[in-house]
Amino acid sequence: MAFEPPRRLVRALGEAAPEGDDWLEKLPGAAERAVALRELTVERVQVPGGRSSLVVLVRTADGTPAVLKLAPRRARPESERAALAHWGGLGAVQLREAETADTEGVLLLERLHPDVSVRSLPEAKALLEAAGTLRRLWVEPPAGHPFETVAERTGRQAEAMRAGAAADPEVAPLVDAALAARAELLASPPEQRLLHGTFRQSKVLAGERMPWLAVGPDPVVGENAFDLARLVRDRVEDLIAQPSGASTTRRRVKRLAESLEVDRERLRGWTLFRAVESGVRARRVGREQDAELLLEFAGWL
Repeated sequence: MAFEPPRRLVRALGEAAPEGDDWLEKLPGAAERAVALRELTVERVQVPGGRSSLVVLVRTADGTPAVLKLAPRRARPESERAALAHWGGLGAVQLREAETADTEGVLLLERLHPDVSVRSLPEAKALLEAAGTLRRLWVEPPAGHPFETVAERTGRQAEAMRAGAAADPEVAPLVDAALAARAELLASPPEQRLLHGTFRQSKVLAGERMPWLAVGPDPVVGENAFDLARLVRDRVEDLIAQPSGASTTRRRVKRLAESLEVDRERLRGWTLFRAVESGVRARRVGREQDAELLLEFAGWL
């Protein structure tokens, strides 16, 4: 079959692709080779799919349902592999093959229900189930781990935020507040854990061996509040549409912090940083509507 990358993937990778990158052009051939090597039967490409990888629903030679995932190096697929191996299926999707010379940029994964995420539940139930899944992922990282740290990742992001503020003075006050929060948070970090890194409701899918399992990590080592911060702003468009959106957000911070035993002020600080970083990045690539939502949300914190 033709492995046509979904438009969502093409658009997202196009926003961040370095000059001369040809991963998308080579993707159909790479997918064909990965399928043939593993003797897989292809059912369909998952649409709309993710923003950083091609996801293909397949069956293995013995008929077992599985997922084949192909991602460019800049999406850090080998880091994802290492995290999934360390979690060993506890709270997250399982790997279906060991690392070999033929697995670079390719993951063969347990098949979940790709069209049923926690986001399909009512909001209160969705937050509860997502938080429970996230708690299971917060484990001690392996010795000599290969993962990026929160300080390293947010350091890169901070440089881009400063450049964004210089080019757009309108966002400068929020950027200043976010950078000040980051500096204070990193000055006295609590216990470090392996984190999902990009956790949100749509990253939690229904499974067979467990009701809900996380997918698509961009793992990082740091404090739990950093991971939880992305969950705070889930369904941000609904929050913005509510007359009580600001107070609802503050209650959500309080409720999530208490339920997962995270310091409320640290959660608020990382939520502010991550929302501003995402908003500035969205504005930089021309997603103005997303930027406005995120920056308004950040202003409530």
